[in-house]
Amino acid sequence: MEFFRSATHFDFMGKRKIAYALSGILLAISVFSLATRGLNFGIDFTGGTLIEVGYQGPAELDSVRKILAASDFANAVVQHFGTTQDVLIRIAPQEGMNSAQISNRMLELLKAGGHDVEMRRVEFVGAQVGEELKEDGSLAMLVALIGILIYVTLRFESRLALGAVAALVHDATATVGLFSVTQMNFDLTVLAAILAVIGYSLNDTIVVFDRVRECFRKLRTETPEEVFNVSLNQTLSRTMMTSVATLLVLIALYIFGGEVNHGFAIALIFGIVIGTYSSIYIASPLALVLGVSRRNLMPVKKEGHELDSLP
Repeated sequence: MEFFRSATHFDFMGKRKIAYALSGILLAISVFSLATRGLNFGIDFTGGTLIEVGYQGPAELDSVRKILAASDFANAVVQHFGTTQDVLIRIAPQEGMNSAQISNRMLELLKAGGHDVEMRRVEFVGAQVGEELKEDGSLAMLVALIGILIYVTLRFESRLALGAVAALVHDATATVGLFSVTQMNFDLTVLAAILAVIGYSLNDTIVVFDRVRECFRKLRTETPEEVFNVSLNQTLSRTMMTSVATLLVLIALYIFGGEVNHGFAIALIFGIVIGTYSSIYIASPLALVLGVSRRNLMPVKKEGHELDSLP
C-alpha cells in the first residue's frame, strides 16, 4: 500500500477545506446529540447497587447475563471479581426498590437457574458520588488540555500549541459524541479511554510538529504549506504503522475481552482513528491558518555566539 511506502506525495494541505467541512459536520452532530440526548451514564456516575455473589464452581457470565436480561435487571453490568467463582453485579437505581429488595430478588433469580449461589456483599453507591466523579472527570480533561497547551508552547510555538489542543478537543468531543448518538453505556472505563485517546493523539501530533520544525530549518525556499505537506508525508508511514498495530490489539480486546471491556475498546478504536485523522487534518492546517512560519521555528541566536565560536 502507498501509505506504508517511505516516500509519498499527498497534498494534505490542499484538501484541508474538505476536512474542515467533515469535522464541522461531525462536531455539529456530536454537540447536538449531547445537548438533546445526553449520555447514558453507567452506575459509576448515576449511583446504584453493587452486589457480589459467589458460586461453588466457575460462573458462566453469559448465563448470568441472560437470566438478568429476562428480568427487571436487563441493564446490569456483570463481571468476574477476583476469581471465576466470584461475580460482581452492578445495577442502576430501580424505581420502588431499595438495595435489600434488589439483592434478595437478584439471589432468587440466580438460584432459580439451578445454581448454588451465596450473597457475599451488597453496597449502595449514592448519586452524589456519581456527580463528584463527573466533575472530577471533566476537571481531569480540562487540566490535561491546559498542561498540553503549556507543554507544546514551551517545546515548539504557541500557534502549534493551539493547533494541537484544537485537535485534542476535536477528538474528545467526537468520541463522547459517539457514545451520545449510540447511547452506549458511559462509565469510568470509557472516560479513561478518552484520556488515553488524548495522549495518543498528542503523541502523533508532536511527531508531526517535530518534523515540521526540522523541515522549516532545512527547506529554505518552500512555502509553509509545502513544508507541512512534506512533513506529513515523511511521518505518514510511521503514523499509519503505529495506528494499525494499536488497532489490531484493540480489536482483539473487543472480540475476546468480554462485554465489560466493549465500551473501553470501542472508545479507543474510534478515538485512535479520529486522532490519527486530526493530527493530519486538524492540528497541522490550523497551525498553518494561524500563520506559523519559518521565522517562528528557527533557533534563537544567542548574543556573543559568533565570538564563542572563534578559536
